[in-house]
Amino acid sequence: MAGKTRLVVLFGGESAEHDVSCVTAAHVIAAADHEKYEIVAVGIGHDGQWHLADASIDALASGRLSATGTPTSLDAVSATNTVVVPLLHGPLGEDGTVQGMLEVNGLPYVGSGVLSSAVCMDKAMTKTVLSAAGVPQPRFVAVRETSFSPADVDRIIDDLGLPLFVKPANMGSSVGVHKVTDSATALAALRDAFLYDEWVLCEEAILGREIEVAVLGNTEPRASLPGEIVPGSDFYDYDDKYVNASADLRIPAPLAEAETNTVRELAVHIYAALRCEGMARVDFFYEPNGRGFLCNEVNTIPGFTPISMYPKMWEATGLGYATLIDELVNLALERHSRRKRGTQVRK
Repeated sequence: MAGKTRLVVLFGGESAEHDVSCVTAAHVIAAADHEKYEIVAVGIGHDGQWHLADASIDALASGRLSATGTPTSLDAVSATNTVVVPLLHGPLGEDGTVQGMLEVNGLPYVGSGVLSSAVCMDKAMTKTVLSAAGVPQPRFVAVRETSFSPADVDRIIDDLGLPLFVKPANMGSSVGVHKVTDSATALAALRDAFLYDEWVLCEEAILGREIEVAVLGNTEPRASLPGEIVPGSDFYDYDDKYVNASADLRIPAPLAEAETNTVRELAVHIYAALRCEGMARVDFFYEPNGRGFLCNEVNTIPGFTPISMYPKMWEATGLGYATLIDELVNLALERHSRRKRGTQVRK
């Protein structure tokens, strides 16, 4: 294995997005150059236990990957020339917690750092930061479970109108997301969303197109060609993404050149405002005859499944899957080296 970079792929996790993470990891492991990398798959179970998932790698040809195997730990799988690839969607993976653990252990890792990961995971906090940066967004109200009462529903509807969307602030993959059309369904949706997070985001429904842009880089990020999602159901929900794949994915998005340039520039601006590094997918709503591009959310660990937008948009821009992984590894090493220099300064 001399000369190879060891890629420790973390997948699974304790969040409701465990299964999505397993699918993402399977395709990243299959696509990585095994002549260049020593792949170590570490599955984190629903109970938080770490497992060396060698059997899962052997079973990739049959499309299976599970967070099971011999119990292990970060120390046990780390070695010289290690880069960690966290593919843990949702809380306790995408929210800065794992990133903080890797920072403390001095390990380079793919993706954004602690601050950006935490801010982008919390949709309500993302919107607060982007408001300060002057980024156009749908109107929203953040609600905390401990201070919420059913009487607040009417106030939220007065502020945002109907229909509106209700979603857990710290969740992804459309888990716990509801489109509501009256006060009764709004209350039920809020109660369901509170099962996933103590903070819930209520957001006006936008009648517009769904446009996404992949961003890549550290200090000099660049944006892919945009893609468009035409949902197969009422909105782009979990089943649409991962079960029946009924959405129509248009890459590149059918936009005028000026529109394409605008949304790519805005995506990079948002990426920088949130201090993202490595990679992120920036999601927009587009009102062609209204407010233009409105930022919906930012995903610092976007999906890499066969139908995922992030790798498909880069492929359309001229960057293939395996090359994309190589660049992400190089960006992880560059960022680690830069931050390490800063911590070594003594006064």
